Amino acid sequence: MPSFEIGEQDFLLDGEPLQILSGALHYFRVHPDLWADRIHKARLLGLNTIETYVAWNFHSPERGVFDLSGQRDLGRFLDLVAAEGMHAIVRPGPYICAEWDNGGLPAWLLATPGVGVRTAEPTYLEAIASYYDAVLPVVASRQVTRGGPVLAVQVENEYGAYGDDADYLRALVALVRERGIEVPLTTCDQANDEMLSRGGLPELHKTATFGSRSPERLATLRSHQPTGPLMCMEYWDGWFDSWGEQHHTTDPHAAADDLDALLSTGASVNLYMFHGGTNLGLTNGANDKGTYLPITTSYDYDAPLAEDGTPTAKYDAFRAVIARHAPVPAERPARRAPAPVLDVVVDQRLPLVDVLGLLTEPKTFSHLPTTDELGHWSGLTLYRTQVEPDDLALTVDEVRDRALVLLDGEPIGTLSRTEGLTTISLPRRAGRLDVVLEDQGRVNYGPRIGEAKGLIGSARTVTREVTGWDVGGLRLTPLPDEVLDRLRSAAPVAAATGPVDGPALCRGTFPTNPAADHFLRLDGWGKGFVWVNGTLLGRYWAAGPTHTMYVAAPLLRAGENEIVVLELHGAARGAVSFVDAPDLGHTER
Repeated sequence: MPSFEIGEQDFLLDGEPLQILSGALHYFRVHPDLWADRIHKARLLGLNTIETYVAWNFHSPERGVFDLSGQRDLGRFLDLVAAEGMHAIVRPGPYICAEWDNGGLPAWLLATPGVGVRTAEPTYLEAIASYYDAVLPVVASRQVTRGGPVLAVQVENEYGAYGDDADYLRALVALVRERGIEVPLTTCDQANDEMLSRGGLPELHKTATFGSRSPERLATLRSHQPTGPLMCMEYWDGWFDSWGEQHHTTDPHAAADDLDALLSTGASVNLYMFHGGTNLGLTNGANDKGTYLPITTSYDYDAPLAEDGTPTAKYDAFRAVIARHAPVPAERPARRAPAPVLDVVVDQRLPLVDVLGLLTEPKTFSHLPTTDELGHWSGLTLYRTQVEPDDLALTVDEVRDRALVLLDGEPIGTLSRTEGLTTISLPRRAGRLDVVLEDQGRVNYGPRIGEAKGLIGSARTVTREVTGWDVGGLRLTPLPDEVLDRLRSAAPVAAATGPVDGPALCRGTFPTNPAADHFLRLDGWGKGFVWVNGTLLGRYWAAGPTHTMYVAAPLLRAGENEIVVLELHGAARGAVSFVDAPDLGHTER
């Protein structure tokens, strides 16, 4: 029977030493029609293993639902890894961080009264057991011991940065083992004495995470892992981007030199990321270390393989390093070809206020409910009330995360968590006040994991507390057919490329080459969401740094393609562009 074991100094595959050369590739960030391409390019880099997280909330968006189809087909992804002749490492959390919404934890679970977060609390552990019941059979049947690609499974993720509940970690180990996982179990923590001490167990194999000074970091790991192979489970070869900040890059040659130093010690490695991909839809997370910063739609990560699957200078530099330590195939991925260039007029338009009744069915509250109280876990939420002439201003205790405020359909300003804007002036007149609240992504790291979204606390004017609200979540994934039908039947505006008054839905169509990736540019547009042929690509924002959105070829079709833009503020012109290459913004080294 095949075997994978942890020896005194090496990983042992069928009794022979194996230096794991792995790359992180998240199936949930890549179109399933492109999985095989990305896996193949990992092998061409010289890697022998693919690592992936499993995002619990991606498979279970609602309580009682677990989906393993389409883009969520973890089994098919692992089978493609095996078909390429590669191994796999699976990290099912339950918490993954990954700059992913809520760190992968389902919002519906953390909205349960009394539930614990990353601790040995019974309700939390019971939910994890159900999650493992659904996902671990997929992994168990594909373990190397059963002829599959899976070498190892990780327990939790960088737990030492969050807690130190050894009973919780042992409970997870028991749950994993009870469900047929027989390959080695690992933990990972930052190469820091305190975190490595808190985040592991003596019976689990420790690995570390870092992105520089590899020999020094490995020495720290060795002090906590006296025997067995050393491994950097996340070699941070790039970094993620947040809206409103600069695009992050790292020098490819400096990163390659450090990787060479790491591999020269004989340690194993997992490149985080080998290929970052895209936070499609409403899946991006956020960080809050004093300031709330949501993650961009692009998760390019300045990885060796770019968001659109093309090799970068870092790919070449890493490939040369790996060739000093292991065989590298002669084949090399092709360079990026110029993408189709075209302008698309979006001249069918509907004010958002005209279709709110088709996007939501509000319920009446005598207080400000959170979106979690509504069972609405992401996207946009409508808060509606009436104001009087002497109200003059509206103040909320807290906004999570950003809100567009309209009086009788006319925009009058925004509220913003990041900017600390919790008060807005009101015109001296009575009317219907609509607050369109955007959940910009749930915090994925630190003590604010699991916090509720929405308008938090109470709302007041200069004269009174506002207690009467109609509140409902907006359906965006997918857009309701009734909304699309109205938009498709809307008469094109006369000044087709004239300014767009937001908030508004805008639609256009275009023919193109469906075999090619596209890069959508929205210069002059403010902030909003884009759908192509019914798929929500994600968010755009003039705040940057990202200037283009990746449209994978499998999303396009022969003949007419449809683009829908929900612009929250306004646009200088009613047209969008497809350009020949991505533009992820100015860099920060």
